[in-house]
Amino acid sequence: MAERLRNQASAYLRQHADNPVDWWPFGEEAFAEARRRNVPVFISVGYAACHWCHVMAHESFEDAAVAHYLNENFVSIKVDREERPDVDAVYMAATQALTGQGGWPMSVFTLPDGRTFYAGTYFPPRQLHGLPSFRQVLEAVSSAWRDRPDEVEASAAQIAAHLASTQAVNRRLIGTLEFAAGTQPLSGDVLEAAVGAVAEQEDPRFGGLGDAPKFPPSPLLRFLLVYGAGGRPGAGAAAAIAGRTLETMARSGLYDQLEGGFARYTVDRAWAVPHFEKMLYDNAQLLRLYAHWSRSAATADQRQLALQVSADTAHWLAKRLRVDGGGFASSLDADTLVGGKREEGATYVWTTAELRTVLAGAGLDADAVLSLLDLDTGRMEDGKSTLHFGRSLEPEEEHLWQSARHALLAVRDRRPQPERDDKVVAGWNGLAVAGLADAALALADAGDPGENAAELLDLARDAAGYLLRVHHRDGVLVRVSHAGAASGIEGLLEDYAGAAEGLFALFAATGEEQWYLAGEELVLAAEQRFIADGVLQDSAVRTDQLAAAQGALSAADPMDGPAPSGTALFAGVLVTYAAYSGSSRHRALAEALLAHVQLVAARAPRAGGWAMSVLAQALDGPRELAVTGSDRTLAGQLLRAGRAAGGPAVVVASGPGGESAVPLLRGRSAPEGGALAYLCRGMVCSRPVSDPQELAAQFRAADA
Repeated sequence: MAERLRNQASAYLRQHADNPVDWWPFGEEAFAEARRRNVPVFISVGYAACHWCHVMAHESFEDAAVAHYLNENFVSIKVDREERPDVDAVYMAATQALTGQGGWPMSVFTLPDGRTFYAGTYFPPRQLHGLPSFRQVLEAVSSAWRDRPDEVEASAAQIAAHLASTQAVNRRLIGTLEFAAGTQPLSGDVLEAAVGAVAEQEDPRFGGLGDAPKFPPSPLLRFLLVYGAGGRPGAGAAAAIAGRTLETMARSGLYDQLEGGFARYTVDRAWAVPHFEKMLYDNAQLLRLYAHWSRSAATADQRQLALQVSADTAHWLAKRLRVDGGGFASSLDADTLVGGKREEGATYVWTTAELRTVLAGAGLDADAVLSLLDLDTGRMEDGKSTLHFGRSLEPEEEHLWQSARHALLAVRDRRPQPERDDKVVAGWNGLAVAGLADAALALADAGDPGENAAELLDLARDAAGYLLRVHHRDGVLVRVSHAGAASGIEGLLEDYAGAAEGLFALFAATGEEQWYLAGEELVLAAEQRFIADGVLQDSAVRTDQLAAAQGALSAADPMDGPAPSGTALFAGVLVTYAAYSGSSRHRALAEALLAHVQLVAARAPRAGGWAMSVLAQALDGPRELAVTGSDRTLAGQLLRAGRAAGGPAVVVASGPGGESAVPLLRGRSAPEGGALAYLCRGMVCSRPVSDPQELAAQFRAADA
């Protein structure tokens, strides 16, 4: 019945191709069919790695009777939230307005014009704990459509008006993007208040923020590391919170202690029991964060831990998510198919007896290894446990664990593995390029023998090349690709800005100007495509149905989720581009986009982390480091000194200077056979130096 889904780019849609439900992909054709038949629309939103999406699919969408009722009374649309975050955002806002909560799978009922009149999340096959069964919901919605059309219309109008008011709030948060002289200067006072608010939310016992469930607060951690590297009030507290959170996550069940890579979140306060899906957007951010933390961590053991986690996560990306051509797939499933049945986390969890057998077989002291782990806290309902430490390890314990992990991984690799969603998302791949580039630099600067760093840089180059070759067509960036072919909607603001973030980071790591030029092209295109009548938008093109669903009013949502918002990413690449190019216009645009930080930083710091990090960077100048000259050894020493002293926010350019395509480098020169470093703000530079220690002193003086 669902043949329309069989050749979709989304693995989630393809998973439903054999359902008896007559699914349609989201688009005008589906809504036209609903108008022709005069029936409501059922929109089911989820993603390939989602455990509860699989549960509802098995319970309801594979059920012939439920499918027959849906087919007779509805037009059913299946949406991958990762492929269509624009659709997900609109209908998630409607679901939250109606129910006070959201999540996936999401079940939304709309008029044929796209306006929501009823919504929920997971519905069980039978009435359970006060939840109606899915069949009861379908019958009630169908009855209302047939017998009480005025009530349905009134509900749809009320919800659309509510969503329009939300869009009006977003417009006020971002403001009208006018850059006349006299624009209010940026203020960093709210950033200290944000650090204080985060400190109040920190879990004093288990680390991280708040109670269960616990998600890695990646955009916020970026802010804490950037702010912590400066000399502003509260910098020490920010760095300490970031360090405690990063160390706790690295020693927890959230992190794959055998192979690297992080799960999406844990269901418990202690970080011990995850939902096991692994997302590219989480791991791209986290490998970069651990790379940055490796330069600023308080102790040598923490710095080594940060490097290990960053390197292992990068290698996990290459092993598990890399697709042909060099891009990275979206995710690994939470479930593993074992004996024809989906089991959550089956690849990753162990009984105590299994652990003892493997460890003894490898000639290791099983009792000593097991004493490192907190198996009780990591124990799941079926009696199996995650590999959770819940504490730091002493050096000799770390050595023992490294021997054990290789033996355990060899056995685990022979187990059934979770399925992969092979779709490549442009913006997330940009974040992966940035993470790999920065991880390569961190490893090299820490004295890596060179093979790891070079491998990670090659991975970053390959992914960047894939983006430009496959996703970037005739000046337009396409959001997703599958099997080497881009398809579907144009990239969103987060895609253009995320890809540019990666390209600029790769230029900073390599000095290869092609990446700078490609990033510049995306920034300029985003400026043209996502600002309409002075209002920033998340989508360059919006469907009639989404316009109707939110009252024909729209604006970009500046708030972060698990990944940074398009607004925050765009502000960040604008600050970087202005530093490279000297463009005052793009600096002004960035400052206008950061105005909302003044309103949200102290009230909702977890929703504004990336934008706060950009504000901290902008207030610092940002500092610009240009290194030129033919002595590659000395140039490398100067770059290492600058990265160590400048923190995560310094904008770095290196190359021959002279007639460079990068204005920050243009006209800079070094004596024949030498190298020079220029430390600048706004293209105004200190005296060039050739001594790495003198360069570090210039950075310290700038902080004073």
